[in-house]
Amino acid sequence: MKTLLFSTILLALLLGGCASAAPANEEPSLGAGFRYSTYGPPTNPGPQYWLSVGQRMSAKFPGSHPETIWIVGNFHGSGKTYLSFLAESDDPNITSGYVDMNAAALDLFDQNGVKVWLQVEPGDADMLTLIDLVLNQYKQHPSVIGFGVDVEWYKSNGSAEGTPVSDAEAEAWVKAIRAHNPEYRLFLKHWDQNWMPPTYRDGIVFINDSQQFSSFEHMDSEFAAWGAHFAPAQVGYQYGYPADKFWWSKLSDPAAEIGQAILAKSPNTAALFWVDFTVLDVFPPEE
Repeated sequence: MKTLLFSTILLALLLGGCASAAPANEEPSLGAGFRYSTYGPPTNPGPQYWLSVGQRMSAKFPGSHPETIWIVGNFHGSGKTYLSFLAESDDPNITSGYVDMNAAALDLFDQNGVKVWLQVEPGDADMLTLIDLVLNQYKQHPSVIGFGVDVEWYKSNGSAEGTPVSDAEAEAWVKAIRAHNPEYRLFLKHWDQNWMPPTYRDGIVFINDSQQFSSFEHMDSEFAAWGAHFAPAQVGYQYGYPADKFWWSKLSDPAAEIGQAILAKSPNTAALFWVDFTVLDVFPPEE
């Protein structure tokens, strides 16, 4: 009887130990939030507003966490990128301001569980230099989860098309990012899957920022094709553009309804982002 009782207790302890360890092996939760840029919204209500948007967007998807694409490098014409913090570089294609325009928001995100992708529109700037400048500036923030590249502006001639990313380039960028933190990931963003690296997938989330859809159904079909093409790699989506407002404005809850449609057809979705161009319409500042 004592042997049986001891065995039962030991089994319970072992099972209890396994149960407590399980969450560490679970897949990360869905990220739901917004895209931010200095040029997107007509006004900038400030960090507390952006925190609120992330929280309100996440609340629409039970089990998700607030997440943002926070753009710190803007395409500046003639192949240059402008960083919204003071940075020193010998690269003539990298310019910067004198004031850190991101620290206050990142501090707030650190305190409130918002996960942050730091994105650049690189132009002709050296990518490895950009990665180091951005991550050296902000990797002390626990909210930061990775680095993003808008491929539309990678070696761009001024149009939102850019240059396709090769497997070798993608691998080098992932390696450079992981040198700062092995847990960091890279996202690559474009509206055409042919601009993504042909086969390299390790450590990358592929984000679609297509717009100008003729209907909700048109968007649903195109986004589903994107998810299927990159599966089982993770994907993400930006939506809510002004060009599509004629149809999404008719939805009772466009941020939620579009996101739910995406998740239904792309189970490999890692993140959903409402764009800042219309964010004040859908997520008005709270009193």
